[in-house]
Order: sequence, then C-alpha cells, then structure tokens
Amino acid sequence: MKKKIVATIIGIILIVAMVITYTILKPKNETGLTKIKVAEVTHSAFYTPLYVAIENGYFKEEGLEIELLLTPGADKVAAAVLSSDVEVGFAGEESAIYVYEGKEEDYLVTFAGLTKRDGQFIIGKNENFDWKDLEGKEVLVGRKGGMPALNFINALKNAGVDVNKVNLNYSVEFAALSGSYIAGIGDYVNLFEPNATKLESEGYGHVVASIGELSGEMPYTAFYTKKSYLESHKELLQKMNNALNKAIKFTKDNSEEELAKIILPQFPDTSLKDLTNIIKRYKESDSWLDTTFINETYFKNLEKLMIENDLLEDYVPYNSLIYNLSSE
Repeated sequence: MKKKIVATIIGIILIVAMVITYTILKPKNETGLTKIKVAEVTHSAFYTPLYVAIENGYFKEEGLEIELLLTPGADKVAAAVLSSDVEVGFAGEESAIYVYEGKEEDYLVTFAGLTKRDGQFIIGKNENFDWKDLEGKEVLVGRKGGMPALNFINALKNAGVDVNKVNLNYSVEFAALSGSYIAGIGDYVNLFEPNATKLESEGYGHVVASIGELSGEMPYTAFYTKKSYLESHKELLQKMNNALNKAIKFTKDNSEEELAKIILPQFPDTSLKDLTNIIKRYKESDSWLDTTFINETYFKNLEKLMIENDLLEDYVPYNSLIYNLSSE
C-alpha cells in the first residue's frame, strides 16, 4: 500500500516537473514569436505604416507578433495600458500627458511616433464648402480634450473661423460618430478613413475638407507603454521600433496603389479603389513622420494647444514623457 502511495506521489511530482519545465521552456506562442498586445484607438488607413509592418512581415522579422485590439477612445487606450490588459497603447499623445498630470507613479512613456498631423476629414451634406460655413452649425467632434477635437479647434482658428460661433458636440462617443450623423444628429461630422469614404459612398454626405492640412504638426498618434515596462523591455520595444521605421520608409517610397494592395487584408470591407484613394489623401496631406523619432518642437506644439484650451496649466517635461528609441 505504501509503495503505491509513494509511486503515486512520485508520479505527481514528475508530472508537475514536466508542466513547469514546459511552461518555462515553451515559446511565447505557437509560432515562436513574442506577442505584444497593442490597444489601437481606431482602425484606419491613416495608420498605413503600421499595417505595412504587419502585412510585409517586418514585425515577424524582428521575432514579434503584434495583436491589435480595437479600443475606441484615447482615454480607454491609456486605461488598458495602465491596467496591464495590453503592453502598448497606440493613441493620441495627449492621453499620456493627462496620465502624467494625474500624478500616476508608473506613468505612460512614448517610445515611437507615427503620425504628425490630424487624419480626420469633415463630412457635410453639401459638396460646396467654405470653412466659414461651419459658423452657426453643429459639428460632431468626439471627446472633449481628445486629439481629434483639439486639432479641429486649431484648424478652425487657422482658417479664420470664430470657434465660439461653432456648436461643438462633444457628447457622441468616438465609435458612434458615423451612426449618429446618419441618424440625423449634427450638420457636420469629423471622421477618419475609411469611415469618411464609406459614409460618402453610401450617400450620407460628402468629404469636404481635410483637418490635418490646417491643424499643424505634432505627435498626433504614437506608441506608449508604462514606464516600468519600458525599463524592463527596451530590447523588445526596440525591435518593434525597428519594424515601424522600416514600414514608414516603405510607405514613403511606394505608391498609394502598391500600399493599398498590401494592406487591403486589414480592410476587407473597403474596395481596392477606395483604399487607394484614401491612402492618396493621407500621402498628399503629409500625414506621417519620417521616422518614429518625436522631436521636442512637435511635442511643445501639442502642449501649447492643450494650454490654449485650458486642458493643461503648464508645459510638461519632454524628456520624461518621450523616450526615443534608435530609429537607424
């Protein structure tokens, strides 16, 4: 009886040992790649270089698998990173500034940039458009204090429009902007692609203006992580950064037609023709940084915009919130 008990115990010990050994030695996933979960604020061709990096296999070349998790709203992206639901957030840099200002000890540090201006387009019911037409009208602009709303206000000022005469509707959630406009709320709505083209093709309005052309240059959408994660995973994030830089160069060097063919699997509900036109719009708007490096001037442009809109009392330290990894 004792022999049977001893044999059973030994058997259990061996099984546990095998499980522990397998857990320690097994690869991060079935492909042997290290997975990084990324909370993505919206899925848009505005982020063409990111999808080029995925579809051209640049992340895999670095030993990485990127899992994109759609997380509408920069505030929600920041929350997902802070709670460790994801390792990396991809959203407006303003959300990292808000977290820092909230005295979060393990705050968000940005390690790579991607876009340098707003990627929204204004949708209206009439094709003929002048920026002054917005005075006295209701515009769906997304969350108050978010990058889309801030840049729209900046574009209004640069276009000579009296912001106080525009009815800025902040009450509609980011993910519900298209549906609300279709339902009859608002005279205009600001949308990223492919939503803008989709709404236009379905006969609900016309793309009348690019906000990015007037809103100015700043770190519009960037990749950030918790300070502690950056400190302990610099090598891993450098690999991610390498892939992004390779993709940015490819995006800059190739035509919208070629790019559309490559990233079409990311947008199965968008035609190749529409996707080509969308990427062309973003190319013509000079939407992307030349590398993932975020310079201090761009960062201060964003801070200045936040200060002017009473969202920030004073400039926050560039060197604390931006940690540029090598872009060579």
